Amino acid sequence: MPRVSDAAWKQHYKYQATDKAKKARAESNKARRMLEEEGLVKKGDGKDVHHKKPLRSGGTTTRSNITVKSRSANRAWK
Repeated sequence: MPRVSDAAWKQHYKYQATDKAKKARAESNKARRMLEEEGLVKKGDGKDVHHKKPLRSGGTTTRSNITVKSRSANRAWK
């Protein structure tokens, strides 16, 4: 089997998210930074930032719409 060049490998596996997904990810990162500045969460603490009204339902990344939840509670099947 021929070896694939590094450039071809990187091109094939580069991040290919839609603009909508990139925007949602940026909003989630913004919310986490807001709570990190307040000292409520830190990297690797096992906590998630929860949007009370989800972004996909028209929620915003304002302090009144975000809170901290445990990872298991935030990602549980409803």
